[in-house]
Amino acid sequence: MMKQLRVLALPLLLTTAPVAAAPIDLTSPDGKVAIRIDQDNAERLTYAVRYGDVAVLSPSILGLDLDGQRKPLVGGLTVTGTAKRTSDSTYRLVAGKVSTARDHFNEVTVSLAEKDAPGRKLDVIIRAYDDGVALRYRLPQQAGLTEMALRQERTRFSFAGDFNCWGLNLGHFRTSHEGEFDPIPAGHIRPSHLYDAPLVCQTAANGPAFAIAEADLKDYAGLYLTRPGDGSLGVESVLSPRPDEPKIAVRRPIPADGALSPWRIIMLARHPGALNESNLMTTLNPDPAFKDTSWIKPGKASWDWWNGWRAPGAQNDIQANDATVTAFIDQAAAQGLEYMLVDDGWYLNSGGEGSVRPGADLMTVTPGLNLPAMIEYGRKKGVGLWLWMHWELLEPQMEAVLAHYARMGIKGIKVDFMDRDDQWMVDFYHRLLTVAAKNKLMVDLHGAYHPTGLIRTYPHYLTQEGVLGAEYNKWSSRITPTHNVMLAYTRLLLGPMDYTPGGFRHATPATFDPRFKLPMVQTTRAHGLALYVVYDSPFACVSDSPDAYQGQEGLDFIRAVPTVWDEVRFVAGEVGQYIALARRKGDVWYLGVINNDEGRTVDLPLTFLRKGDYRAEIIKDGNDAAAITRESRKVTTDALIPVRLSGAGGAVITLRPQK
Repeated sequence: MMKQLRVLALPLLLTTAPVAAAPIDLTSPDGKVAIRIDQDNAERLTYAVRYGDVAVLSPSILGLDLDGQRKPLVGGLTVTGTAKRTSDSTYRLVAGKVSTARDHFNEVTVSLAEKDAPGRKLDVIIRAYDDGVALRYRLPQQAGLTEMALRQERTRFSFAGDFNCWGLNLGHFRTSHEGEFDPIPAGHIRPSHLYDAPLVCQTAANGPAFAIAEADLKDYAGLYLTRPGDGSLGVESVLSPRPDEPKIAVRRPIPADGALSPWRIIMLARHPGALNESNLMTTLNPDPAFKDTSWIKPGKASWDWWNGWRAPGAQNDIQANDATVTAFIDQAAAQGLEYMLVDDGWYLNSGGEGSVRPGADLMTVTPGLNLPAMIEYGRKKGVGLWLWMHWELLEPQMEAVLAHYARMGIKGIKVDFMDRDDQWMVDFYHRLLTVAAKNKLMVDLHGAYHPTGLIRTYPHYLTQEGVLGAEYNKWSSRITPTHNVMLAYTRLLLGPMDYTPGGFRHATPATFDPRFKLPMVQTTRAHGLALYVVYDSPFACVSDSPDAYQGQEGLDFIRAVPTVWDEVRFVAGEVGQYIALARRKGDVWYLGVINNDEGRTVDLPLTFLRKGDYRAEIIKDGNDAAAITRESRKVTTDALIPVRLSGAGGAVITLRPQK
């Protein structure tokens, strides 16, 4: 059951002033993050950010561009009042990279009004956390404005230097948010670029890093980033347009307490890898509306689509059938996996590579698959079934379809091919997750936009795509070891990702051959095992076919590794080179290391451990891509563990305290 663990309510510090006679300074509880809020010569509200003694953002403009108004709500503004407060509480996550997180911030709300007619009003709320900055707009109810009709935000992130950045330039709005995060100096970002969240930048080689993202996205359009049109250094917000009104991003009524934008986030940390320790994404989302979460059971699943395998003798090689589903249920039971995911092909006329075929029917199971019998067979084996669905087919009959399969005994759904993040599609996510919760169905979203922290509000939303994952091994060479490392410094910062690891047909980048059935991977076995630690996914696929796992080394680790965690720590690494992340479950730590294609030896510190003696069980690269070696040793918290990493290699270390 979700419950508030600790709340420290501190008094509001209220001030009012007709004009901001001086800048407003706000600092984080630990004093490391400093924000200065001011106005420029055009009387535009700005904010600037420092982390320690390093300038991160220079004064950056804030405001909104409302439709039907003669000018944007940006300049010519008077500060009519400010309200400061501080808050400190703790919340619990049902399924995530931590079990509890602290929500501790200092906040100021700046109330603004235009000097000239029509005298529109706007509030800007800014928070300082120890691990970053969050800001959002509130458009109050007021004369002449009955709805928020928003063309664009005017939110800028003006960089204090020509920082080295890494980002995914999508170039357009209709997208599955799948691609490579490439390095780019801030000065090379162009107004023609359209960057996805997160955009990650490092202020100096040894200096702090930051990541720009959004949280609590609801009844609004998704965020992109581009170079300001005036050429100034940094990025500004761009919102996904409505399909029915391409010049409008958001159209919604203004409620009595005002229309809120999502939070705009600047995560901050000493090193790009340490951004993984931030909980701002979930912290800035509300608690769930429902209390009973006992039915939410994270776990791992066998899966029939990625590997393309069909059971010997199966009559239909395309659609799901009893023999194949039975074999995957047997595989899950043998490997100690909680679930089996039945992908595209189980309902009438499914298939079509993203399109909905004529006659497709979610309420009719394809001939050759006795779904009730498979659900019962899985139940007896201790394996629950999940079903894949195309969103366009699901949306018109969502209530009926989800209620039907929940009654039948299905545990979760994978919904695919949304490939949009306009206001309507954002609303679809919330409607789907609400109906799924009512029917006690867990959810995995594919063809999904970047995470916005919804796993706190909808704890049954276990994972999502929005990542260039292992499925691309079926038709391309894009899933390189370097790409895997880059994901841990970029996309992973936002939340769980259904990368779908588990490929056991290993090749080197030189010998890799893309193929749709029985695909290969371009990494070593140890690298593949480490993905279950480095990557966060409370619903994790074990993606290869039953025959690929027979008699193979490493299955014991996959069986044992958790999918939800109590704590995460960045241990070592450099962007694009390698990363070592440690995750704790109970009193056991799992340390995962993945490497790019250049061999290296790394010394891994254990300073994240509590003082004491530990038994380290080490799995690392062997003599070829499919081989692993094992080592066991006693270690202490002041020890360094040297690990030799092959090109495309990795390692996993399990650390248990010794009594």
